[in-house]
This record gives sequence, structure tokens and C-alpha cells, in this order.
Amino acid sequence: MRAMRLTARGAPLELTELSLPPPGEHELLISVEACGVCRTDLHVLDGELPDIRCPLTLGHEVVGRVLAAGSAVERFRPGERVGVPWLAYTCGICPYCRSGRENLCVAARFTGYTRDGGYAEQALADARYCLPLPGGSAAELAPLLCAGLIGYRAYRAAGEAANLGLYGFGAAAHLLAQMARFEGRRVFAFTRPGDGEAQRFALELGAVWAGGSDERPPELLDAAILFAPVGALVPAALAAVHPGGRVVCAGIHMSDVPAFPYRLLWGERQVSSVANLTRRDGEEFLALAARLKLKARAERFALADANLALERLRSGAVTGAAVLEMRTPAAVAGPSARP
Repeated sequence: MRAMRLTARGAPLELTELSLPPPGEHELLISVEACGVCRTDLHVLDGELPDIRCPLTLGHEVVGRVLAAGSAVERFRPGERVGVPWLAYTCGICPYCRSGRENLCVAARFTGYTRDGGYAEQALADARYCLPLPGGSAAELAPLLCAGLIGYRAYRAAGEAANLGLYGFGAAAHLLAQMARFEGRRVFAFTRPGDGEAQRFALELGAVWAGGSDERPPELLDAAILFAPVGALVPAALAAVHPGGRVVCAGIHMSDVPAFPYRLLWGERQVSSVANLTRRDGEEFLALAARLKLKARAERFALADANLALERLRSGAVTGAAVLEMRTPAAVAGPSARP
């Protein structure tokens, strides 16, 4: 099978042919239909996350069909559709795992970072961390597996915010805007300064206001979620929220937060982050996404064009989400995974 592989930090991905071993006891061998292209992939590519090994197959928003299952797998059968998210493994015994916070597991592994991911025609994944998916467009499902999941965790952390600010209107924010609108919240979208296309897109999805991240919203916010990995936006968001408001940093990596006056934090404002996800997050969010009929806007690329997709994402040229699509052999087509 073919894969786009990272052979050195900062280098372009290389199209490589390789063979995967049979699935291990708890593993699935998956024929990949589509894989989302996430900003975290750029952080891995650029060496901004620690302990990156090469060669490595990126990609952690993986949609595919089961080709084969290990001896201990009971949940999935060949032909069923599954999703492979960022969280790939947890130890189950550390204090975080035992307290329901497996997203903070000290021995966690991550798809497309500490184990190979989905920029490939096939992938191996631990079945215990895979999610059943419905039929439909694989390209539209793929962004739900990180942009949606991490966005959902950040959305919950923001609390009951009537006025919600979203800084960085990309893959995650365009899904959250739909969810927030459904729940009766008012969305204020912040984009790169001058990005009229993203601002128009936000308004089409129901935002009550859209402007540059260098602008003040017309009303104070109850909470703000930062998807843009720009530390300077933390004090900007604090200045835009009410006393008692929350600023949630949703990225796995962010540039340094500059010094800011204490008055921006005073008034019981809060700054927090979200880290990774839990399997429960996945189950809750996918059920909610199905109920709300969330629609991801996907810009599609061939596997061999992964470098182009990453550069378009880096430059801010993608409206919605970027997704790699693979040609799936008809032989693996089968029923959707059981609910």
C-alpha cells in the first residue's frame, strides 16, 4: 500500500510503498477511505511537539473499513466502517485513567504522532479506541474525529455561554458554530485579519458577527475558545469577555502567551486548556453530531497531494476542513458499523 511519510522533521512528506503486518491481538487492519488534515499535523511536521520519530505516517482523523481484526477484537467485523481518532492507547492504570481522565494518561499514545496514522491507503489501529461510524461521505465524517471531538471538549469547557467567541474559524469552529446555533447561543467569529471569505462563511453558518482577531466584538462575550495557535490571542480574548468569563485554549501547541496586565484576568475571568480527548467524548459527540446533522465542509485532496493540503492549511487558504481521499477497493465495501 502507499503512504505519505514524514522522513525528517520539517521535510515534505514522501509517497512511499510499504506493507503492514497482520493486526495484533487488539488491532484492526483498516482500508482508509479518507483522513482529515489537521493543524496538529503541521505541529508534528514542524517538530513543535516532543519526541517525534521518523519515518512516520501522519493523520488522526481516519475513516475506513475493517479489512481484518485481531483475535481479541469483538466490537468490529470486516467490512464495517470505523473512525480512528487522535487518542490511540491509554494504560488504564495511572491515576488519570482510574479517575476517568484518560485524556491525561501518562503513557498515552496518539494516532499520527506516536504511532502511524491515516495518510495512507491502509492503517493499523487499536480497536478499543476506534469509533463506529455511519454510512455517508467519508470526507465529511473525517473532520468530526478531531476538529469535532476536540472542539466538543472545548465547547463543554466553555460552560453555558450565551455569547460565544470562536478565534480561528476553521475545521473545528465551523462545526461548533452549527452546534452552538442549534442550542440557541450567539456566535462571534474571529478570523485572520482581512479574511473576508472565512468571515462570510461564519455568517452563512449563523454567526451574529464576524471580524478579524485584531478587532473587538460589538458585545462582550461570556466565553471564548481559541483554535488559532497564537498566544497573543489569550489577552485579546480576556479583554473581550465579561467578568466571570472563560477563555479556553483548544490547541495542542500554541506560541508563547505574552505578558499582560492583571486587570485582564481580574474579575474572576479564567484561562484554561483542553488536552486530547476521551473515548466517552467520542461517543457523546458522534451521537450529538448525528442528531444535529452536523455538516463538515471538506476541501478534498488526493493522497499524493498531502503536502499541498498541508500548505493550504498553513496559509489559511482552506475554508472548513482539508481532507485526503483514498480510492477504496470495492472488495472491502460492507455494512456500516453497528450503533
